[in-house]
Amino acid sequence: MRILVVEDEQKVANALKEGLEEERYEVDLAYTGEDAFFRVNTEKFDLILLDLMLPGRDGLQILTSIRKRGVETPVLLLTARDTLEDRVSGLNAGADDYLIKPFAFAELLARIRALLRRGRSTDALRLSVGDLDMDIVTRKVTRGGHTVEICWHAKSGKKRPGEHL
Repeated sequence: MRILVVEDEQKVANALKEGLEEERYEVDLAYTGEDAFFRVNTEKFDLILLDLMLPGRDGLQILTSIRKRGVETPVLLLTARDTLEDRVSGLNAGADDYLIKPFAFAELLARIRALLRRGRSTDALRLSVGDLDMDIVTRKVTRGGHTVEICWHAKSGKKRPGEHL
């Protein structure tokens, strides 16, 4: 699953990238509104995490524009803007969810999983060969109905004790 993180604060962007990659997501970063707008219109992403306050185009302008162009990629707004009017504006502009900074990373992950489940057939979320099944959103693997524990390191591909897929 490929996620575009649009965040102008490099420390926050890098922390999100690192955390999401530990969860086995492929993550691309955009630090400006212009870069984000270009990438969303030229590349395919499964999810976009979009800050509202960006240099150049702001997140709301990007969101409104991509929705008018027919881009249906789920968008989760991550922003410090916390008023009711901000949340309503973001959701009315086409956001699929809205999360206020600061937030718990566990909540972000749960919202990502929920968004990735929406609007997709269950067949598109599962890989199966014989009696081996993998749910690509929850990353659960079963063989013959029994859970298979898979341990590996996201960046090196090496197994690491206690780490699960």
